[in-house]
Amino acid sequence: MNVDIFDFDLPRELIATAPAHPRDSARLLRVGAQGLADAVVRDLPDMLRPGDLLVSNDTKVIPARLFGRRNDAKVEVTLLEPTPDGTWTAFARPAKKLKPGDSVIFGDDFAAEMISRGEGGEVTLRFDRTGDALMAALDRHGRMPLPPYIKREAGDDDRNDYQTLFAARPGAVAAPTAGLHFTPDLLAGLDARGVERVTLTLHVGAGTFLPVTAEDTEQHKMHSEWGEITPQAAAKINEARARGGRILAVGSTSTRLLESAASEQGVVAPYRGRTDIFITPGYRFRAVDLMMTNFHLPRSTLFMLVSAFAGLGRMKAAYEHAKTSGYRFYSYGDACLLEAGQ
Repeated sequence: MNVDIFDFDLPRELIATAPAHPRDSARLLRVGAQGLADAVVRDLPDMLRPGDLLVSNDTKVIPARLFGRRNDAKVEVTLLEPTPDGTWTAFARPAKKLKPGDSVIFGDDFAAEMISRGEGGEVTLRFDRTGDALMAALDRHGRMPLPPYIKREAGDDDRNDYQTLFAARPGAVAAPTAGLHFTPDLLAGLDARGVERVTLTLHVGAGTFLPVTAEDTEQHKMHSEWGEITPQAAAKINEARARGGRILAVGSTSTRLLESAASEQGVVAPYRGRTDIFITPGYRFRAVDLMMTNFHLPRSTLFMLVSAFAGLGRMKAAYEHAKTSGYRFYSYGDACLLEAGQ
């Protein structure tokens, strides 16, 4: 499938650089068989039915952006993910000045050794601590890894703003941004409506922002990410579907993991491992009935996914409506509620 069909123009002024406050005051565009309807996120309970199940991602973004020194040279590092041997892959700038064995100092009591250098600025680092001690050091010295299209430095507010209400398991270097819209009041409204909730985990990687450079989707290599659906969560999802409840996936991350774990009959199995599922139009969804998501980059794998879910024509019309109506795009932007269909 030609990637050009997923392209569209977007005025830069529509790219959000800060979230709505309160979070559930963000706008929500409903996209379904009956057309388009403008709303706000706090209206979500009225759009759902008792017995529906909301599935959200409980990954927690780590302060993955670090600034250090190699001798007198400044080094900027953005962590990607840990490896089984305890090292971390990362992007480094300038990577070409780092050599195996070099020490990068991030603070008086925090450093890493350069292990190896790959292509495109990617390096492997071994920190001087692991586990909870490493997470504590990142909290002290790191900054939140805002998306590259937000052209400002991360501030103290971003430590809260770029973290979802569901965040519990550290490991992501990008937020599952549809979850950023939820508040305690919104959850209370969902509970009162009779909408049930469950979480899964998909540690969002920096690959979510990588552009699709291939001319055809068949030539694109999808990044992989680690995820888990517990046996208890899988059972709750299957029970909801069996009694006629709809599954609402909050975000593309929840959608991708649910579809990775689903059988042809739509039964979701417990899952623990990596997924590189790449969903494009023509894919038959098995586990997800509704999807809440933000507005995505042109030519991105995420726009391809929502086009597969709701239909390419419908999504192009929805994005044109969003642009002319002043919706805010991308990670800190507004949201849409999608019904499955072509």
